[in-house]
Amino acid sequence: MQQMLGPLMLFAAAMCLTPGPNVVMATASAVNFGFRRTVPQISGVTVGFGLQVMAAGLGLASLFQAEPRLHEALKYAGVVYLLYLAWRIANAGATGSQSARARPINFVEGMLITWVNPKGWVTTAGALAAFTTVDGDAVLEASVIAGMLAAWCGISLALWAGFGAAIARFLARPRVRTAFNYAMAGLLVASLALVFMG
Repeated sequence: MQQMLGPLMLFAAAMCLTPGPNVVMATASAVNFGFRRTVPQISGVTVGFGLQVMAAGLGLASLFQAEPRLHEALKYAGVVYLLYLAWRIANAGATGSQSARARPINFVEGMLITWVNPKGWVTTAGALAAFTTVDGDAVLEASVIAGMLAAWCGISLALWAGFGAAIARFLARPRVRTAFNYAMAGLLVASLALVFMG
């Protein structure tokens, strides 16, 4: 496992730093609510992703293979949840009573996002297929992979949220902020194409 740490780190960095649903949502949240109020979302996604990788590494993938309808149900539930979150992003900077009720995604919602994120499952499956061994210690290997992926997930989301917070002042005008939010919601919806590919 030790000789795989370098390649695993490169894989984790490449998969986590590139935009996907979690990156879009963290960036949009930091633009609309600031970095500090986005930290619970970042923490929830990071912890949820680590738990997802551990669960898959310790047998969840076998359950999905034995009962494919369970995986299919999770996929469609994920689409519905991510569409709801896209709606929340689009309306985060709206004027009037909608804006007063807008709030950032919390820790628990962040954890849930990971479990319905198509890119997260692709990353999880790819990492477990590439960096585990047939005769290796399943718990140790899953733990190392989960830790590495979760660490890079947290780093990535913090960087993208920092970018969102930095550009927030350039989006101060309501019309510009609304256009940004609609664009980010559109990117999130576009990222769902991964669910139906293949």
